[in-house]
Amino acid sequence: MRVEPAATLRPDGVTTGERRLAVEAPVAIEVDGLGYAVMMMTPADLRAFAIGFMLTERLADASADVADIDLFESEAGWIVRVTLADHCRGRIHDRVRHRTSDTSCGLCGIAGLEQLRRPVPGPSPVPRADAEALFAALASLRARQPLNGATGAVHAAAACDGSGAIVAACEDVGRHNALDKLVGTLALEGRSADFILVTSRLSFEMVDKALIAGVAMLVGVSAPTTLAVEHAREHGLTLIALARPDAMLVMHDPHGRFG
Repeated sequence: MRVEPAATLRPDGVTTGERRLAVEAPVAIEVDGLGYAVMMMTPADLRAFAIGFMLTERLADASADVADIDLFESEAGWIVRVTLADHCRGRIHDRVRHRTSDTSCGLCGIAGLEQLRRPVPGPSPVPRADAEALFAALASLRARQPLNGATGAVHAAAACDGSGAIVAACEDVGRHNALDKLVGTLALEGRSADFILVTSRLSFEMVDKALIAGVAMLVGVSAPTTLAVEHAREHGLTLIALARPDAMLVMHDPHGRFG
């Protein structure tokens, strides 16, 4: 977080002051000596992000498959150098061949549309949480968003147990990055979760990352896309959208958990 001078404009005049801003920086990811991606993100919890990114990109199957992570800060940004275990090293060469550019959305650089359909664990388990647990998690989420509370500029992803208690939460200027950080945190700490709550729309990739995390349900405060719903249906993931204190939209409920 950084403080910058700012002026507040009102109908009756202007006042000068300061504003706390969320840090956004380029983070270059190198895997086994190959440049793989450049993410625009909040440069915090980078080890957890590296683990989660390796898992959601299918470059590793478990946190133990990441042999080493080196972090370097430069004038231009950050460099994250990941070394994979020997049995995973062939994957990076195949993935690099299919990437033509890198953005905060990990799917945007994939040249072949067939690469969208990568294997996922499944089917998703039956959710333990009920409606009361979902509303309880949503009510406590703001307290787990200190950076957003200070800046109003970042997303959060929270892992919740069956009662709705938040067991881990991560923040980032990018919604995908926040979820990768959470996936990595759960893997590093050996924790599991019943569902994940995110402060963003539900896209194909957000569903995909939730499937890699092995949770039963994904809940978002915004709306889903068509591909997100289709991906959830294909793999039995319960999908809840437009989460508000007074109502939520059940988009896919394969186990009849919510009536």
